[in-house]
Order: sequence, then C-alpha cells, then structure tokens
Amino acid sequence: MIGRTLSLYLAGRFARTVLASFGFVFALIYAVDLVEMLRRSGDAQKATAPLLAALSFMRTPTVAEQALPFAVLFGSMIAFLNLSRKLELVVARAAGVSVWQILAPPIAVVALIGAVSVALYNPASAWMKQRSDEIETSVFGGRANPWGDIWLRQKSVDGQAILHARSKEADGTRLTGLEIFNFDDKGNFVERVDAASGDLRDGYWELHDAKVVTPGFETLPVSTYLLATSLNRREMAQAFVAPETVSFWTLPGLAEQTARAGLDPTAYRLKFQELLARPLLLAAMVLVAACFSLRFFRMGGVEVMVSGGVAAGFVLYVATKVINDLGEAGFISAVAAGWLPGLVGCLFGVYVLLNQEDG
Repeated sequence: MIGRTLSLYLAGRFARTVLASFGFVFALIYAVDLVEMLRRSGDAQKATAPLLAALSFMRTPTVAEQALPFAVLFGSMIAFLNLSRKLELVVARAAGVSVWQILAPPIAVVALIGAVSVALYNPASAWMKQRSDEIETSVFGGRANPWGDIWLRQKSVDGQAILHARSKEADGTRLTGLEIFNFDDKGNFVERVDAASGDLRDGYWELHDAKVVTPGFETLPVSTYLLATSLNRREMAQAFVAPETVSFWTLPGLAEQTARAGLDPTAYRLKFQELLARPLLLAAMVLVAACFSLRFFRMGGVEVMVSGGVAAGFVLYVATKVINDLGEAGFISAVAAGWLPGLVGCLFGVYVLLNQEDG
C-alpha cells in the first residue's frame, strides 16, 4: 500500500482539479442560460436584470448536475496529465507504486463527491429548480402545454378508465381536451366520453360539455358528466412532477404514491436508481480517463490520448442515454438501467488498464 502522505497528496490534487472542472462547467452553463433568459425577457414587463440573473442561477444546478460525470472525466484527465507532465507519476512508478495504488485515492475522492452530490447537492438543486419554474411562470406566463399529451389510468367503484387530455393546469386538478374510455370490472369496453374540460372533485371528475358515445346507441351530448375516481388532489398535483425537481430523499415515496394512484412511476424509480449509482458512474469516469491519460509525456501522442478519452466519454454518454430510454420505455428494469452504465464503464476501464499495465 502507498503511504498516507502520497495518498493525501494525490487525493488533494485530484479533488481540486475535478472541482475546478465542475466549477468551469457550472459557470459556462450559467452564462449560456443567462443569455437565453435575457433574450426571452423582451416582452416581459416583470423581468429585471437582477431577477433574471437569480433565476438563471437557480436553474443552473440541475443542468450542471447532469454534466457532473463529464466534469469528473475531464478533471481526471487534466489531473493525470499534470502528474505525468511533472514526472510525478514517473517517480511513483519507479518507487514500485502500481497504477491501482495510484487510482485508489482518486476513486475514493469521486465516490465521496458522488455521495455528497446525491445526499446534499441534489435536494438543493431540485428545490431551486422547482422554485425557478414557479418564478418563470409568474414572470413569463404559463407555457402552452409543457407536459405534452397526458394519459392516465384510474380505478374506481365503476370500473377502470383511461383518460387522455391535451393539457392540464399546474396543480393537475383541471384537464382540457379530454377523451375518456370507460371499462367495467371485467375489462369490457362500456363507453367513450369526450369533454372540453374536467375538474377534479372529492371522489369524482366533473366533466363539462361532454359527449357520450355508447356502442349501439346515438351520441348523447350532456352539459355535465360525473366520473368516479380514486385520485385525490395531492396525487394529481404530484403525478406530473418532473423527476429533476424531486429530491433524492422524496423519490421512493413519490414513486409508491404514483403507483398507488394507478399512474406510471417508472421515471421516478429510474431517477432514484441513477442517483444511487452515481458514485459508481463517477468511478467509471476516473477509470476511463486513466486509460487515456497515464502515458508519459516524453512518449508523445498526448493529443491522440486526449481525443481518445473524449471519444470514450462521448460513447459512454450515448450508451447511458440509450439505456435510460430503454428503462423509461419499460424494456429493461429501472435497476438495470440505472446501474448498467457505471458497471460497463468500470469493466471497460479495468479491462484496458489490465492490458496496458499487467498484460
């Protein structure tokens, strides 16, 4: 095992470089978002420069959190290249220190960064994102259907029903452009109801300007149609909350509540597993960076190494997005979708390093 002094030195150098890289990414995202907010503020009377600057700052942590793995990747590459350029790695390797001993302090650092980002940074960024959305709505006005078409499946004393709505209000208690397909307890289709809007009451939906289509009968227009439901206002208010605005500590409870309401909790479960697996993904980024950054400067080919590391990080990012999309679509479980990217990245890094160092 390497000594305590060398371990602390490597950990300190590595932590400073990674945090500086994340700070640069944070500042870059903030600047781009602020320019976009200033561009949008032309017709908004409530928009002032200090308010827009604060609003952009509150929106930035959520986006920067998604870029954390790449900040770790680039920070790791910079740290390893600096150690190689100053010949510190040469001295360590000449003293009999293996690459695995050199990598132990950096991996411990990123594991700690990952745990802190999940336990502390994520709840803070989720709260700031939620508050920024509220402020943005009040300043710029409501956006036209930011959620897209809405599909709900509910159970009640009358059987099951599938609701399709074109849009909803922020709290989810009012839907517009409704199409409802009613089924009995045995799953047989009963009728279709089209309504201009619907309001959630205690135990039922109150549909306005409805048309009831029953097989074998003529279409029946009604001014008000009552549809029983087991959903309540709290469940509807939280049913369409973006996972990015939900704290890590709240995700499991919200997923269970969403499932009990008959809604799809996949997005919340997937987000929870991704956060749990973040330390592993950050460790994978360190291993990938080590594959392309531990070569000595005097051997040349530094540009090729850096390009290879960037390409490997991009491939890992694309693979992560594909796996997440498969998880959201239900083709693979949320646990597999959350943990596979980090696991595959670690196996790739270990395999390449074993061939470079011990093969």
